[in-house]
Amino acid sequence: MARSLDSGYQPGNYLFKLIAIRWTGQFTDGLFQSALASFVLFSPERQPDARSAAAAFAVVLLPYSVVGPLVGTVLDRFSRQRILLFANGLRALTLVVIALLIRNDATGVELTIFVLVAFGINRLILAGLSASLPLMIDTSGEEGRNRLVSINALAVTGGTVCVVLGGGFAIGIRRLLDSQSTANSADSFLVTIGALLFGLAALLALTFKKSTLGPLAHEIRKESLTQAYREMRAGFTFLRSYRDCYLGITATAIQRSGLTALTLMALLLNRNTFNDPAFPERGLAGFATAVTVAGAGVAVGALIAPFGVARFGRHLWIRISLVSGAIPLLILALRQVEVTLFIAAFFAALVGQGVKVTNDALVQSKIPDEYRGRVFAVYDVMVNAGIVGGAIIASFILPESGKSSSVPITVATTYLVIGAILLRRSNFNSDYRSTT
Repeated sequence: MARSLDSGYQPGNYLFKLIAIRWTGQFTDGLFQSALASFVLFSPERQPDARSAAAAFAVVLLPYSVVGPLVGTVLDRFSRQRILLFANGLRALTLVVIALLIRNDATGVELTIFVLVAFGINRLILAGLSASLPLMIDTSGEEGRNRLVSINALAVTGGTVCVVLGGGFAIGIRRLLDSQSTANSADSFLVTIGALLFGLAALLALTFKKSTLGPLAHEIRKESLTQAYREMRAGFTFLRSYRDCYLGITATAIQRSGLTALTLMALLLNRNTFNDPAFPERGLAGFATAVTVAGAGVAVGALIAPFGVARFGRHLWIRISLVSGAIPLLILALRQVEVTLFIAAFFAALVGQGVKVTNDALVQSKIPDEYRGRVFAVYDVMVNAGIVGGAIIASFILPESGKSSSVPITVATTYLVIGAILLRRSNFNSDYRSTT
């Protein structure tokens, strides 16, 4: 049930504002990540191999796992509206510093530290948005739970599409600037635009009242922040008592692990095989095209997820999505050309989104609000551990060219095994048609 302490509460209006904050931030994420990738991985003077690219993934994702235990405790203790306000404002300031470092061609420890801070703050923002969403919707009854799936699909998928659009916007602006400025100046300008957009997201957070996004007064936890990691363990223990949610999160983490390995493969193929390495901007454009195709797959996956859930139930739809994701990967394993890469990118993103949005709704509907922040923190840590693990494993398999049959075959086999064993009916909800 959507709840608030505010008088005159209008859930539809607040829901729109919450989604606007998410989409503004994720458009900016796409822009920022594109500028960062251009500076670190697609600069003419830098020739990345699989391990250096995997290290870049790890740097981006490391703060998610380190900050994760703190995130849950913070979200269950302090006003989430205040968190969204100050976190977006702080990230805007962080991007201003990163823009200055890029302009000065700083690639050392200082840049790494501020990138870690920027992405760590982003984890707090996204977890806060996810934890707040159920308070905007009446989730009572089967109709309410199905609506939560649809709203999740809209919020998460729209956000993913915004990431793609932000990346495409960055590439377009960079091309316009190439003839008028140095590569570093162009990337620095893009990051500065990102700082302004995060400032806009902070202003959008001001349109909420302090208590609107929770936690509600009777749910606020009073423990010291020094107990954050103990609270993280408590959240994990609590999650284990909800077996379906735990298995769903595990499946999501494994799916994201495989998707990261494939992303690393696509990056190297576009950088070093499909295009002349002497012209890295062509590789960046090719990789951006693959990401755009994947973004289309995300959109389709989100559109069909509510219908799949209504027809098969959440549990079976997650299993169907995961297992069906293996098929296009076997095509990619047979031949690595741009067409097969695009096919694999589209369907891998499609089924991945089916797993993600359906499981998000499963967790949101089953976990009580007083534990939801900590459970989503556990969720984030598990998924990001899977992502980093996928990048590390792929880095030891992939050659510098990116051409490999082993990676798609390994990922496809993993999906099939997890779907058949971990998510079998006896494990993953006895009522297989249930949407609860």
